[in-house]
Amino acid sequence: MKHQEELTRSAGLVGSLTFLSRIAGYARDVVIAYFFGATASTDAFWVAFRIPNLLRRLFAEGSLTISFIPVFTQYLETKNKEEAKKVADAVFTILVSLLIVISIAGILLSPYIIKLFAAGFDQSTFELAVSLNRIMFPYILFISLTALSMGVLNSLRHFFAPAFSPVILNICIIAAVFLVYKNFNVPIYAAAAGVVAGGILQFLFQLPFLKSRGFLFSPTRSLRHPAVKKIGFLIIPQLFGVAVYNLNILVNTQYASFMAEGTISYLYFAERLIEFPLGIIAVSIATVLLPSLSSHVSNKDFTKFKETYSFTLRLMFFILIPALVGLIVLREPIVNLLYQRGEFDYAATIFTSQALFGYAIGLWAVGGIRITAPAFYSMQDTKTPVIIAFAAFIINAVLGYVLGFTFGYNHTGLALASSISSIVNFLLLFYLIERRVGNINIKSIVALLAKLTVISGIMGVAVWRVSKLTYWTESAFAIEKVGILAGSIIVAVVIYFLLAKVFKIKEADFLVNMIRKRF
Repeated sequence: MKHQEELTRSAGLVGSLTFLSRIAGYARDVVIAYFFGATASTDAFWVAFRIPNLLRRLFAEGSLTISFIPVFTQYLETKNKEEAKKVADAVFTILVSLLIVISIAGILLSPYIIKLFAAGFDQSTFELAVSLNRIMFPYILFISLTALSMGVLNSLRHFFAPAFSPVILNICIIAAVFLVYKNFNVPIYAAAAGVVAGGILQFLFQLPFLKSRGFLFSPTRSLRHPAVKKIGFLIIPQLFGVAVYNLNILVNTQYASFMAEGTISYLYFAERLIEFPLGIIAVSIATVLLPSLSSHVSNKDFTKFKETYSFTLRLMFFILIPALVGLIVLREPIVNLLYQRGEFDYAATIFTSQALFGYAIGLWAVGGIRITAPAFYSMQDTKTPVIIAFAAFIINAVLGYVLGFTFGYNHTGLALASSISSIVNFLLLFYLIERRVGNINIKSIVALLAKLTVISGIMGVAVWRVSKLTYWTESAFAIEKVGILAGSIIVAVVIYFLLAKVFKIKEADFLVNMIRKRF
């Protein structure tokens, strides 16, 4: 119980800071939606911004960090601080050298890269996307170094700096749009400048925290450390895994580029709303879970490993299932209140809410993947998640075309295809982790999901009735809208926890007790 409370407290800290980051991200999206709407220029910006972000996942956050943390944690647990520092320095040196080359290549090859991601753009949108990509490509260097810094700090059980870091990026983009918006012939260039500034400041923000713990990076010539070789073996299949994830994004973006103008933006804004609960809950739990599970594996304590995994999965479902229902029921009010102003009109609200519906269907499964994949990584198995991710990619690519074009569901079809592939991905991962470690108590998890579905459905009906007390078509800001949406959320929380008590769901008692102890 003590370990579970510590894990929950750490996840709570990360979740609180992630919530702040999501608020800042929402403010950023509102600013961009207000100034630029859902137009060809924003389509070009989101495609250009997505490319270095995808490469960041490929070379740092999604592959290097996942392979680095288990090995780095093992050295911290079984060796000493000096050896762990040598590992970090060697990885830093290799990463800097690699990323400089990639950044230069990305700038030079931008026309070909944009064509790969969005062949359906007209000539003017294509040229704008190429220019924006060239401005933002150096972002990959600084954000990848930030991701490595986060990996070190998370392994040392310091979660504040890594979780707060994304706030800096969002503030930089907002500031750039407001301060230098009129200095460019093409105003969206201001947002691109903010991205680069945000990447630099994010990395610099990590350095004092690394220094205070004796892990400030130093270039080294000792690149043949045994741990580097081990990380290399782990990272190869993980690179394929992230490549598969990137292929999903590439295929969906290509499909969207052949659809109506604004489609990429509708999908982006819907994804941002989905990432709100995912970032606060699933990503926060996964952030503190990987070092914890890696520690259990290093100490060969698989009883605690199973307890920790099962507990975090159940807790995540308890929070994400009602969030899923809330997003579906309140999708139009949420999009209307958050985005509909300036160039973002009611039609954009409808299209974005349709995409939000499609993505929300698979929210619980995406959260399950974020919890289950680290369980494999902690055992230094990066192959299994890759194989399953590739199967899910094939499903997504086929269903995306069928639902988006053949059945004519357009952006909604693309979002639904993504959800279905995520559900398949999670179910296969869950089946295999249970086979690997055994006795995760599948029956209790399935029973919990059934209970949560029932009480969330009852909650959803009540929330839907409350939301109908006003109209959600006008762009004008109204206190009435804020009050009704806030009231809907309060009603949802009260009904959900009351029904959880009736159904004797122990996760509700655990969270209530944690809150009581905190305050």
